[in-house]
Amino acid sequence: MVSMKITILDDYFDTLRTLPCIRMLEGHAVEIWNDHAQDDDVLAQRLAKTDVLVLIRERTKILGPLLERLPQLKLISQRSVYPHIDTEACTRLGIVVSSSQHPGTPCYAAAELTWALVLAAMRQLPQQVASLKAGHWQMGVGTTLRGKTLGLYGWGRIAHAVAEYGRAFGMRVWVWASERSRENARAEGVEVAPSREAFFERSDVLSLHMRLYPATRGIVTAEDLARMKPSALIVNTSRAPLVAPGALVAALRAGRPGMAAVDVFEHEPLLDRGDALLNLPNVLATPHIGYATREEYELQFEEIFDQVLEWLAGTPINVVNPAVLESPRLRRAA
Repeated sequence: MVSMKITILDDYFDTLRTLPCIRMLEGHAVEIWNDHAQDDDVLAQRLAKTDVLVLIRERTKILGPLLERLPQLKLISQRSVYPHIDTEACTRLGIVVSSSQHPGTPCYAAAELTWALVLAAMRQLPQQVASLKAGHWQMGVGTTLRGKTLGLYGWGRIAHAVAEYGRAFGMRVWVWASERSRENARAEGVEVAPSREAFFERSDVLSLHMRLYPATRGIVTAEDLARMKPSALIVNTSRAPLVAPGALVAALRAGRPGMAAVDVFEHEPLLDRGDALLNLPNVLATPHIGYATREEYELQFEEIFDQVLEWLAGTPINVVNPAVLESPRLRRAA
């Protein structure tokens, strides 16, 4: 087997070295970076001798100008969507991009975090904990979920899992989504809201579960949010740009909806303590940890490393730029 230089970016807490799946890369020179860098000069230096680049979701953008400076790079392996990768430039330069879309397998870790945020926000857990630690005992009264309406905007794999949690807590579950997804929900016996307006007006908890692409960018508007109840909670563990720019902060300041719980932000990592969203008292925010569990990492990186091994064997899988396989500029393992 030919030994390859494999670089892994953005493993913030040096987790991958502790997972069983890392043994899949034995025999190769593996370099793992634990900080975050987006500057092309820094990345070009770090990746100068890299044959295989492994990415953790969308933490780092890999765009054309950087790719032009990486003549050794042959494969990018990751999992899920890839808006942060310039696949056209990869094809032009002969770089294979493999990214499993894990059909039929929801990210249960993300679904669980969604439900944790719902419970924490509705029962005011962060505020109650802070009050107790400050010596003030109880600070208010929370809200029970049983009998309330859970609205799921989107009807994909994670939404299915969250729907199960909602039903287990005695909630009425209904859906709004694309026409095709609404048809799928009806076929599965799931209630579909009679209209988009009713969906926003009557949901007590409204959770976003869509992929981000041009048609869904800004799909939740200021007008949608203004329809929500003052007692309602909106949850976003999908992608921040699903909501129109500035609309969520403005809506929360206006009191409709009354609360938000978010795990995703316009710019990540978000390190600005003065960010408007973080400083609203009716916002519960977590630093994009929906998929960050040991079990989910093991599952994801088994697939990512398997893509590396299959490529090394000359049988690349989950290739998202298949035209590269016919390119005379294809950079093959040597």
